[in-house]
Amino acid sequence: MRDEFLDPFINSEREVSDEVGLRPRHLDDFVGQRELKEHLDIVLGAAKQRGQAADHILLAGPPGLGKTTLAGIVAAEMNVAMHVTSGPALERAGDLASILTKLGEGDVLFIDEIHRLSRAVEEILYPAMEDFQIDIVVGKGPAASSIRLTLPRFTLIGATTRTGMITGPLRDRFGLVARLDYYDAEELDSIVTRAAGILDVPVTKEASIHIARRSRGTPRIANRLLRRVRDFAEVRSDGHITADTALEALRVFGVDELGLDKVDRAILRSLCEQFEGGPVGLTTLAIAVGEQPETVEDVYEPFLIQQGLIARTPRGRVAMDAARLHLANP
Repeated sequence: MRDEFLDPFINSEREVSDEVGLRPRHLDDFVGQRELKEHLDIVLGAAKQRGQAADHILLAGPPGLGKTTLAGIVAAEMNVAMHVTSGPALERAGDLASILTKLGEGDVLFIDEIHRLSRAVEEILYPAMEDFQIDIVVGKGPAASSIRLTLPRFTLIGATTRTGMITGPLRDRFGLVARLDYYDAEELDSIVTRAAGILDVPVTKEASIHIARRSRGTPRIANRLLRRVRDFAEVRSDGHITADTALEALRVFGVDELGLDKVDRAILRSLCEQFEGGPVGLTTLAIAVGEQPETVEDVYEPFLIQQGLIARTPRGRVAMDAARLHLANP
């Protein structure tokens, strides 16, 4: 196995650089997802004892919960390189074949949004996952021939926000299928405190809790809010994040006590006021708030439903009493 760990996330953008620096590199540093961490500890420990590549892993769950970070941790724990791509980027079978032939022994191949793989690419992936072999067609027409190539044993880690869109044959080829859950306020508080230490930002316990409670159960949002509060503290205050500073910064950036932002509240207002509580279809609701239907369904709806603010019915989306109460008491 290789000694280096390839970090594919770093670029010159400050935001991305910050996020990369905040990603834990080892399983012990990862906060939350206790059951999944235990499963990974067993799977990776057994693979290292045998001197083999870890089994293929499928990580499912909403955006921002740590799927990419966990893939990096697997590579770091196994002391191998990680190669990163995404389902939409693999348009042809040759795209996947070129990546597979570059893998080293034990390497991690991370495919984000794996449910968006084309059928042709998926067919190439089956023998690669099971037998570590791929068939490449050379030439065209009557002169075409197939060459079978043997691949080094590797670990495929797939990430998806839509488990139901993954075909059964592909899902069954993963040795470990896990779903990441939303984080509670205590876990997010630990994440914010850790991130503040890495960013060298002075933050009080009360301020950290305020940020954690408005992070929608998502570490990515918690880190983003921390950076915005940091910016506010540096420009409008003395650089120290106190409870008052955090609350004022979150107010300025439009994040309310439930963690709802401008689009969330626009969805609630459209349902409650424009459509008199619903039901209303997804496409109509998305047009009313100026967003794509997929964005409303994947990014905003899950949290609003989880908080009991809206409901999804066969006839469309409807507003709950909690939504009206929240809009009446902003």
